[in-house]
Amino acid sequence: MSEKPAKQKPAKMCYEHLGGKLGQLLAINFAEKGWIAKKTPTDKHFYITDLGLKEFAKLGLDISQIKSEDL
Repeated sequence: MSEKPAKQKPAKMCYEHLGGKLGQLLAINFAEKGWIAKKTPTDKHFYITDLGLKEFAKLGLDISQIKSEDL
C-alpha cells in the first residue's frame, strides 16, 4: 500500500515579491504589529516603520537591501 504524499502549502512568488495567501497574511500581520504602515489608509504602498526596522533585524533580515523610495 502506498501513502499519498503530504499536501504542501504554496509560497508563491510574484515577480520579485512574495505573493499569494502567504504574502497577504504576512502583510496583514506586519501591519497589525506596526512593522509596516501606510501614510494614509488609501495609499497603495506600505513603508517599514522604525519598529519594523528593529523587529526585522531581530529576524535576521537585512533591510539595507531595500532601496528607499518616495512613497
